[in-house]
Amino acid sequence: MTRPTAPAGRRRPRRLASRAATAAALSLAGALALGAAPPAPATPAAPATPAAPAAPATPAAPAAARPAADPLARYHHQQLHWKSCLLGPDDTTGKELEQAGAQCADVTVPLDYARPEGRTLTVAISRIRGTDTAHRAGVLLLNSGGPGGQTLGDPPWVRKAMKDVAARYDVVGVDPRFVGRSTPLDCHWPTGSMIRGAGTGRAGFDRMAAFSADLAERCRTHAGDLLPHAGTRNAARDMDVIRAALGERRISYLGYSYGSYLGQVYATMFPRRVDRVVLDGVVDPARYGPRLLRGTEQANLHALRNWADWAAAHHATYGLGRTRSAVLDTVHAVRSAAARTPLRLGDHRVDDHVLPVLVFNGLSQDNPTAHGDFAEAVRDLRRAAEGRAVTPSPWLASALEFLLTGHESAYGSAQTSILCGDVPAPRDPETYWRDLRRAGTGDLLFAPVTNDINPCAFWDPPRERPTTIRADLPALLVNATGDPRTTYRSAETVHRAWPSSRLVTLRGADQHGVYGTFGSTCVDTTVNAYLATGRLPSGDVTCPRPTPGATR
Repeated sequence: MTRPTAPAGRRRPRRLASRAATAAALSLAGALALGAAPPAPATPAAPATPAAPAAPATPAAPAAARPAADPLARYHHQQLHWKSCLLGPDDTTGKELEQAGAQCADVTVPLDYARPEGRTLTVAISRIRGTDTAHRAGVLLLNSGGPGGQTLGDPPWVRKAMKDVAARYDVVGVDPRFVGRSTPLDCHWPTGSMIRGAGTGRAGFDRMAAFSADLAERCRTHAGDLLPHAGTRNAARDMDVIRAALGERRISYLGYSYGSYLGQVYATMFPRRVDRVVLDGVVDPARYGPRLLRGTEQANLHALRNWADWAAAHHATYGLGRTRSAVLDTVHAVRSAAARTPLRLGDHRVDDHVLPVLVFNGLSQDNPTAHGDFAEAVRDLRRAAEGRAVTPSPWLASALEFLLTGHESAYGSAQTSILCGDVPAPRDPETYWRDLRRAGTGDLLFAPVTNDINPCAFWDPPRERPTTIRADLPALLVNATGDPRTTYRSAETVHRAWPSSRLVTLRGADQHGVYGTFGSTCVDTTVNAYLATGRLPSGDVTCPRPTPGATR
């Protein structure tokens, strides 16, 4: 549940449990996942509106003329009106898109695909057109995770990763329904994420149950008419409307993290509409749902230990300890202090419900910049635990704003509505409490996050059954062995289920999202060769961790 980080120089806020902070690396905790400055403000989109007579590409036929042939004809054949992506002088995303030659458009889709004549939504897209029309490969549609992450701003950096092959594609970014510049879904939460740690003892768990129930009730109050129409199956249907509106018979797809699940659903629902498929940070569909993070505890612990080695080597800068053990002791001491008395950091209070989420969010990116951001955060938290006045570092300040204010309510609202709308969660709080007790006291950082109750326990049941993913797909799968969000085991499981697929493995990295983000020439070259030719490698590919560059 976390989004991958954009390439060096453009870190995306890490979003899953938080938008953690400073640079842009997060999605559910890191696409589920989930840092840099928060993303540019989303464009206000029009709320769902009653269906207006869309301008058809051909003269309107009588109502009964073609419904059986294509009930979505007016959506499939709509004329897109391309425009500048720039919303105003402070729109950083729009500026980047403008500089890259992108244009934007709003695609009209039905709120309810069972009633396509009814209310409509807009889905915002961006496009950078390919320049090598003689060797055109088609459209590459992007989703960088979340769920609920904005992808409209991604074509510029993805095209850089694609190198020469980018000229052969129209690269299209999409803000899925209810996300970013698309028609919004906002429950007016006091937080940007449903994710919290369970806290200490039964009293802490009961507080989280009440917190989750309140978030669910806010969604029923403020967005009850939209909630039944959130979910991955409708996002996939929207993708197919986009495909048709672009005039394409098939589309290629690049999906990170949750985007890998969306890609699996689309390929299952529209098998004749997919061309080349790259899934990076692979979600096992059998484990997908509101409790997707369960089972990632050991991968996160592994990432924490490796970060502690890095922090120990940089003790002169951050002062967290000279050995791995000493650094880990610092982290656990901060957690214990937060459990006794909430830590004061500016206007925010960090308790044992929030502290584990900060740790969780600090670990999805395996590079010196991300390690340094997290080390600064731990240093600030330790100073707060000592009773000192602290001005939070940029990463930590952004993470706290995300978790402890309503500035990013729309992000958490959309993410939760998708997860809860896809797969039902256990409704009895005692189920979660038993899982927490079973996890015991040996892991006070990750198990309280991955096993905690969430608003889906109080959500109305999904309108549709979860998608049964097709038995085989000739896709290119990419995963790092130490990915703490979508674990390597998940990628192996999907690879076994798809005999025609190939798995590209990045060894020795605790990295969520690899292609175009981690600097692995081996991974990037393999993906680009597939995008260029449409031919998968003859066998699976294993890539070593790149030689470290300059450290922070």
